Amino acid sequence: MKLSTPEAQTRYLLLVAGLGGLLYGIDVGIIAGALPYLEASAAQIWKLSTQQLSFVVAAVLLGSVLSSLAAGSLADFIGRKRLMFVSGLLFSLSIPIIALADGYLPLLLGRLLQGVSGGLIGVVVPLYLAESLPAAVRGRGTGIFQLLLTIGLVLAAAIGLLVAREVEAVASSAPATLQTVQDGAWRRIFWLSLPPGLLFTAGVLLLAESPRWLLKRGQRAEALQALQRTRTADVAQAELAAIGADHGPAATAETGSLLQRRYVLPFLLACLILACNQATGMNSVLAYAVNIFDAGGLTGSMANVGDFALKLVNCLMTVLAVLLVDRKGRKFLLMLGTGGIIVSLSAAGLLFLSAERAQIDVIEPLNHRVVSNGLTLDANDVRQLAGRDDYVLELAFSYGPLTQVRTVRPGQELRVAPPQAIDGDSVIGAAFRTAHLNPFPDMQQALNAPLVVERAHVGPPPLATHGWLVLACLLGFVASFAVGPGVCVWLALSELMPTQIRSNGMSVALLLNQFVSTVIAAIFLPTVGQHGYAPMFFAWAGCTVVYFLAATFLLPETRGKTLEEIGRHFAGAAD
Repeated sequence: MKLSTPEAQTRYLLLVAGLGGLLYGIDVGIIAGALPYLEASAAQIWKLSTQQLSFVVAAVLLGSVLSSLAAGSLADFIGRKRLMFVSGLLFSLSIPIIALADGYLPLLLGRLLQGVSGGLIGVVVPLYLAESLPAAVRGRGTGIFQLLLTIGLVLAAAIGLLVAREVEAVASSAPATLQTVQDGAWRRIFWLSLPPGLLFTAGVLLLAESPRWLLKRGQRAEALQALQRTRTADVAQAELAAIGADHGPAATAETGSLLQRRYVLPFLLACLILACNQATGMNSVLAYAVNIFDAGGLTGSMANVGDFALKLVNCLMTVLAVLLVDRKGRKFLLMLGTGGIIVSLSAAGLLFLSAERAQIDVIEPLNHRVVSNGLTLDANDVRQLAGRDDYVLELAFSYGPLTQVRTVRPGQELRVAPPQAIDGDSVIGAAFRTAHLNPFPDMQQALNAPLVVERAHVGPPPLATHGWLVLACLLGFVASFAVGPGVCVWLALSELMPTQIRSNGMSVALLLNQFVSTVIAAIFLPTVGQHGYAPMFFAWAGCTVVYFLAATFLLPETRGKTLEEIGRHFAGAAD
């Protein structure tokens, strides 16, 4: 396909590269709508623990960690365009593996593969956009990646909301088939995310390679041709001459160490920004939004409505950020956004703290009801335990390494029985444990372990008003994140580091970013099961204070500067 003007070529470049953001958003957001039904299948069909389910949620982030480290080297070796094609292909392959999974291991492996594609996309697409776009539109252009990312989140939430309404209809009309419908619901949610992956993979084939990568390989004519696709001939010639000294054969040998004095400051600053970005808890809020709203007082499909509202506000505020980022600058937006995040998370933490203080501890009465290493209470028993007709019983228990969390509401009974079989161990895991290298316990030990009730709190259910206040706090959180960190993080990742370390430096910084996100996602369910939601929100707010200070005192303004000018700024600071 031949596009006639540089403006048309630029729009196509942004559309296709932005589809990478769409896939990244689907990577993060699709699990939120699928998780309630996946939890049902995990507990009723596969007998998975809460920790294993957390690993399934976190696996996409772990896959990103694994691929992020290699993404920079791969982008240098095979090129930005080829790596984008590979990442789209891996995403497209992961969907059938997940949707056809019949147990823990294929589900985990499919999510890992999905995460691998996300890690590659998170490095190579911002890298490609930064190297291919003119400086005057680089902020808006890279912001398109985040905009399409938020559209991916909205799309994932919309799919989850539609499926939730279908499941609710079945629950009221044919409750006997509910388990089968729930199992099919989360599979359908994943199937519906396949078309964007196919579109991105096909669209990449018509893109030009990064001109800076081509020039670094000594392909001057090809680099000029790539520049002319998005610039006029005169501008392309002038820019080729300007970047030649930084990317020509003489500079190719000067790859540089990430910890070399002239590179260490921008590298460490990018790592700090990327780590703090995930320490706000954004990915976990998006992944567990339905669960958070359910605990906050918005039950059933209303929790999915809240999830959809979060994703929609995220998208709309990202549009505003894209318009402002080249006008107000990166530093201003980061300070504004992180300040709003601190206020919003602190308010949400106080709301959950007030609700959790109204609960009473009922561990001792429950321990007295344990019979034959199990626990059974009918609906009337639970009502008597609560001492009221309207209540929520939150229970965390374990059989050795097998930990689970249950929520019991009026009319529901509580049944806890020893596991009869455990799905989730593997030959590889057993081999690693033999060598004392596997940090995860042998889940088979749960088969002979006693029942331990770790937390049991009962109290009045949160009012719908409480749920709407929680939603308001999280809307403020998401809006603040979108207008600042959401867009600026990709610019920090691609702009701060000089050419000689950019690809490898981006890999390490994104690796740290995804590692922090993976740890938070992996500990989320066990933490809220043991301690409630308030500590998580307060911890995220504390981390964001560090983010605000870093943006205020350490981050330079990069608006309107070429990548080479930014590199010279840090080189001068190191001298």
